[in-house]
Amino acid sequence: MDYRLGLIGYPVEHSLSPWIHESFMKQIAVKGSYTKYEIPLSDDFSKRIANIKKEGLQGFNVTVPYKQRIIPFLDKIDSIAGEIGAVNTVSFEDGLWVGYNTDGFGYLRSLEMEFPALMENTAIRILLVGAGGACRGIYHTFANAGFRNVDIANRTIEKAEDITKKHEKLNTKVFTLEEAAERTDQYDLIIQTSSVGMKPGIEEKIIQLDRLKKGAIVSDIVYQPIKTAFLKQAKESGAAIHFGHTMLLYQAQYAFEIWTGKRVPIDDMDKKLKLLLEG
Repeated sequence: MDYRLGLIGYPVEHSLSPWIHESFMKQIAVKGSYTKYEIPLSDDFSKRIANIKKEGLQGFNVTVPYKQRIIPFLDKIDSIAGEIGAVNTVSFEDGLWVGYNTDGFGYLRSLEMEFPALMENTAIRILLVGAGGACRGIYHTFANAGFRNVDIANRTIEKAEDITKKHEKLNTKVFTLEEAAERTDQYDLIIQTSSVGMKPGIEEKIIQLDRLKKGAIVSDIVYQPIKTAFLKQAKESGAAIHFGHTMLLYQAQYAFEIWTGKRVPIDDMDKKLKLLLEG
């Protein structure tokens, strides 16, 4: 079987998703292609999606700004994507276009691979910084995995509060960024979920990390640059750090699993991806 897969979004010109999925196909010795479908905001989205559906794809990924906009064009979405309110993976199954969200699960999988002991303790205290789509996916995944102490910090309190509504049993507190910066010593795991610090704004930090708890782990989902200013500060403050490119790999691994039914090992792909990102 030749797999035909793709990615929709804007912009996607520099996406490394084709490299990742074509590497997966090589590992399991199947033929296929992974095509980038760049859809500018000025295009007729419904017409472009209709044309892409006619190309005989087994599935496609969805990136910004279309993770919510794609939903009305699908036949159904799974319960996790429904909770999150966003889709990043679409699969053609039994004549239906089905939406999934692999972001949060991919993130958790990447963290578990690097810090397995941390993930065995659901009582740890976690701080999510930022309240966009990535935060929503990660928050719901932690909640469904049994973690109960997950706080959120964001510039807009209302946006953070909206994320918590479907998991009212969680012991979640919502803070401003300034309030969170004063409390960083209370957390075992701090995750930066926004785009702050991404190229070209590589010197930007969303909060200060000058009072971290001993043994804390600090994570950033930004992967360009690999070592963000946020992670550099965390390292200088004595924290263990977790890089964003691993989330990219593991959410892709889960998407590939949905499309093919095969879980491909990451092996040394994280090192290879890191080298590609560093040029």
